[in-house]
Amino acid sequence: MSTGEPLVVGVDFGTLSGRAVVVRVRDGAELGSAVSEYRHGVIDRILPETGHGLPPDWALQVPSDYVDVLRTAVPEAIRSAGADPADVIGIGTDFTACTMVPTTAEGTPLCELPEFTGNPHAYVKLWRHHSAQPQADRINALARKRGESWLPRYGGLISSEWEFAKALEVFEEAPEVYDRMRHWVELADWIVWQLTGTYVRNACTAGYKGILQDGHYPSTEFLEELAPGFGSFVDDKLVHPLGALGAKAGSLSAQAAEWTGLPEGIAVAVGNVDAHVTAPAVQAVEPGQMVAIMGTSTCHVMNGAELREVPGMCGVVDGGIVSGQWGYEAGQSGVGDIFGWFVEHGVPASYVDDAREAGISVHELLTRLAATQEIGEHGLVALDWHSGNRSVLVDHELSGVVVGQTLATRAEDTYRALLEATAFGTRTIIETFDRAGVPVTELIVAGGLVKNPLLMQIYADVTNLPLSVAGSAQSPALGSAIHAAVAAGAHPDVPAAALAMGSVRRSVHRPIPENVEAYDDLYAEYAALHDYFGRGTNDVMHRLAARRRAARKGQHR
Repeated sequence: MSTGEPLVVGVDFGTLSGRAVVVRVRDGAELGSAVSEYRHGVIDRILPETGHGLPPDWALQVPSDYVDVLRTAVPEAIRSAGADPADVIGIGTDFTACTMVPTTAEGTPLCELPEFTGNPHAYVKLWRHHSAQPQADRINALARKRGESWLPRYGGLISSEWEFAKALEVFEEAPEVYDRMRHWVELADWIVWQLTGTYVRNACTAGYKGILQDGHYPSTEFLEELAPGFGSFVDDKLVHPLGALGAKAGSLSAQAAEWTGLPEGIAVAVGNVDAHVTAPAVQAVEPGQMVAIMGTSTCHVMNGAELREVPGMCGVVDGGIVSGQWGYEAGQSGVGDIFGWFVEHGVPASYVDDAREAGISVHELLTRLAATQEIGEHGLVALDWHSGNRSVLVDHELSGVVVGQTLATRAEDTYRALLEATAFGTRTIIETFDRAGVPVTELIVAGGLVKNPLLMQIYADVTNLPLSVAGSAQSPALGSAIHAAVAAGAHPDVPAAALAMGSVRRSVHRPIPENVEAYDDLYAEYAALHDYFGRGTNDVMHRLAARRRAARKGQHR
């Protein structure tokens, strides 16, 4: 039933599923939501079309799964809200990044063409596709040699997760895909293309993932020296008109209206990244407010009034989060993924039985057991690099470590050590920002892991910062809805919309002084291991990664 109240829809495309939320423009009230799991999930071992194994560090997805979210989650969210679709004035979307797909001139993913269904390079390369590390290493080495001015804007290192490394991998390993590709597209932009019929490149991913600084991409000369024949990549495959964050990318097409059940012609916001849209969702648009979006991985974003070069950050972009401020990004490649891996592969069957008998998850059981321990009682310290290190080392050849295990070590001991390791990783990032002149005064957490009170208290104690918590369980989707409201003209700009529609609970977890002191000692051990394995003293992780890669490639010849 129509209430006459303007509504917007936000859709958050995550790693394993897409979530849609219906939001009231006036006050940000979330009226209904729905989740759609990706049918193909993450493809990291076997390519479904052929049954062939994939090499190490690959992570692909199927683009039709994202369209399925539009077909299922959006209509279901409208139904759950009891809303009249006629009241919806705009839709906004966000995506994991850097997630890339090669397309034709019309936007068709190459994996949907018959001649490329069996070619893994024609599929979506998910953010956690890390096999382009050798290409990233060469980009970094050449940029340092040439003194490229853009390199310090990314903390001195370009990631294997980003646009150029992944594109160079396609160029070198699948020239037939590269030659057929007309556009190398961020999924944040591809989904907007599907909604509007118009390709608009968003300024956020162009800056953070596409090395666009001061209006320029890396030069033709740089790219040609990097790999002969790659010099035309920007002009031929990448460059495209940019859309500002919060701007209208276009209008909802007739086809997308049929998919979603929304009115044709409503505003569609320029695409964005899940982490960056979360900042306005939690009203964190002022300098010093660092937002940690904690899920399978963690992305840290914050605004700053001035430009600073922070070692190992993912990037700093003018207007990258909100207009008029410098947006900073850092991150951890594995957080919830690490906890999930341990529960799946490192927990004895007796724990699974105990959890089932208690009617709780194994995560909840381990958290309860770990919460009874004194800090340091387990005698362990871990490195949170099971999916590599995004910040501040920017090295996806690094791997996880747990030091101190004995025959008396139990599952809850290792689980707590892994929780603490991710908190230590966040502290490393915060201290790096502080030393660079970008002070962090508040940590605001969003994402699924806010539901673990032990983890949240550990983060407060380790960082010695008050921990605020997102007021919405679907903060990225809410952030996308905020951008949709601005694109539709319902609010004048993103900060104004954030004030009206955002939601946060301030200082929910406060540091406990005695815990802070105890964690200072453990963090010193973490920092020593961090530098020993991560800064070249012992390159054993790189050697083991190379050996594993060679062995796996031998298996799949």
